[in-house]
Amino acid sequence: MDFRAILMGLSFAFIWSSAFTSARIIVQSAPPLAVSSLRFLLAGIIAITIAYAMGQRINFTRSQWRAISVFGICQNAIYLGLFFVAMQTIEASLASIIASTMPLLVAFAATVFFKERLSVIGNLGLITGFVGVLLIMYYRFNGGVDVTGVMLCIVGVVALTIATLTVKSASTQNNLLMTVGLQMLVGSVALIIPSFIFETWQFNWSPSVFIAFVYTVLAPGIIATYIWFKLVLRIGATKAATFHFLNPFFGVAIAAVILDEQLTKTDVIGVVIIMVGILAVQLSRSKTI
Repeated sequence: MDFRAILMGLSFAFIWSSAFTSARIIVQSAPPLAVSSLRFLLAGIIAITIAYAMGQRINFTRSQWRAISVFGICQNAIYLGLFFVAMQTIEASLASIIASTMPLLVAFAATVFFKERLSVIGNLGLITGFVGVLLIMYYRFNGGVDVTGVMLCIVGVVALTIATLTVKSASTQNNLLMTVGLQMLVGSVALIIPSFIFETWQFNWSPSVFIAFVYTVLAPGIIATYIWFKLVLRIGATKAATFHFLNPFFGVAIAAVILDEQLTKTDVIGVVIIMVGILAVQLSRSKTI
């Protein structure tokens, strides 16, 4: 893994983790599904416009269209949509911790469904990571955390796992930004219908909410997604997913600094355990593939 790939991975992890904090700010003043749909619509239009100016065109095979649709629905509509709903009632730090289990779920799914073999260290890392999550959840539940919000996040992270397993076949170097824009539009369309059915469209725009929304559209929405696709194409999905081990740390740190969310010693210990587990799993997988 070269220096450029490392820099890309660190940038992705930081920007991606910051999305939980900006989302927490937004959903306190806007219907989560509607604002998510609007976010994806704007991000998709911007990405497609830039891609077209760069000479990229909508030219995909049937399998690539299928992958773009699955990725857009699973990551944007289900994962991010449900996380936006959940963060009305749970803290950004907890949401980021749950989302950080994705590499563990990817490794588990690869072992169960694709017969990928993990080393002893990999299996220990898988167990360690889930122990860290259970430790945090045990104390959070005792502290009165919203169970519905947590369950929505769990469903969302499973959808993200499916999206991650399809990312390799969704794009090529020649139309990468076009792919990013199209999967954003897929997510926007998928969210607008449930928003009309279940939500009241009442937006309370303030300077902080507007800044958080613009940041979410541009940074996690376009920049981080583009970096992720680029990184996967550069070093492969397995090695790229190694950088997810930083998400628990970045996620809780950013939420603590910007939102002043309180962290307990148990949270810190759990985050460290999760990070160790994710790193062990990903390093093990990179050696066996």
